[in-house]
Amino acid sequence: MTSFADITAELEKQAIELPSWAFGNSGTRFKVFATPGTPRTVEEKIADAAQVHKLTGLAPSVALHIPWDKSDDYDALRRFAEDQGVALGTINSNTFQDDDYKFGALTHHDDRIRRKAIDHHLECIDIMDATGSRDLKIWLAEGSNYPGQNDMRARQDRLQESLQEIYARIGEEQRLVLEYKFFEPAFYHTDVPDWGTSYVQVAALGERAMVCLDTGHHAPGTNIEFIVMQLLRLGKLGSFDFNSRFYADDDLIVGSADPFQLFRIIVEVVRGGGYGNPDVAFMLDQCHNIENKILGQTRSVLNVQEMTARALLLDHEALEQARQENDVLAANAVFMDAFYTDVRPALADWRESRGLPRDPMAAFKESGYQQKIEAERVGGAQAGWGA
Repeated sequence: MTSFADITAELEKQAIELPSWAFGNSGTRFKVFATPGTPRTVEEKIADAAQVHKLTGLAPSVALHIPWDKSDDYDALRRFAEDQGVALGTINSNTFQDDDYKFGALTHHDDRIRRKAIDHHLECIDIMDATGSRDLKIWLAEGSNYPGQNDMRARQDRLQESLQEIYARIGEEQRLVLEYKFFEPAFYHTDVPDWGTSYVQVAALGERAMVCLDTGHHAPGTNIEFIVMQLLRLGKLGSFDFNSRFYADDDLIVGSADPFQLFRIIVEVVRGGGYGNPDVAFMLDQCHNIENKILGQTRSVLNVQEMTARALLLDHEALEQARQENDVLAANAVFMDAFYTDVRPALADWRESRGLPRDPMAAFKESGYQQKIEAERVGGAQAGWGA
């Protein structure tokens, strides 16, 4: 039987990248809500993200979104992040907030628009060179709303041609990571709707092209852990975007809708060699519409840590014995025993032993940081969707 003391060395390997946009204003499709203390600059976003790492020891890097996080001096931005105790991570492109991309970007039939979208990604790679970032992550809000509107096969061909040019520009130590989403904003077909399409596209590019799995980007009832297993088996799982959803959207705190699903996913990550593996990046992709943003990100990384601890406690010897004996209920009981283990007290003790707050959520509230930024960040344009 595995004890908590047996897994602390594994827990020390955990690193979860935070998204800069999680600290900006966000909302529903009808309203973006402003909140006091919201960052106005990319530097202020990074400073807030650094607070999460200070409280939890789990979030050593921050992903940037271009053009939302453009800077006149990326070398200075990198140094600023380092002074805050974090690093700059994944660079995320944006081809979904420009009028030219109304009918597509990398898949568009118009050579001019497709060229513009490709050049944007080449600019993102230049930024990666300046920041020391490894991964370029691409999510495409491209597709069609009505049957007959587009030639779906031609769009796949154009997508591959566009990705080939982008992939040819990345450095030897860099990667292209292609995300998928089964719908939104297109209602009839999406150009990269599932893991299979993403896999087919990146497999044709080369070994430094990978799939990004967003846990909220699946149809209801999808067995996400099966997809995790398969992509790890194929050596093509490049990163996770962790979040949760109840219905169609996907920006809730990870583990909030279905903690058991998060547990099952991480069990497969551990089983497949993806945990503690620098080639499989753990990231968040969330927005905090009504809750405090720093606390929302803190709660998120703690949820991932808690489910990781439970997954690491799984008794694999007992599980395999039950499987060999075809004892269905015994195998399930071993699995559920790990899931139902309350690791929170042990994690609190372990954090304290490492010089971290026992309760990071309470520690933030007591720190006065929120009151400080609300007093200081007055005037200027708050960061949010599109800024």
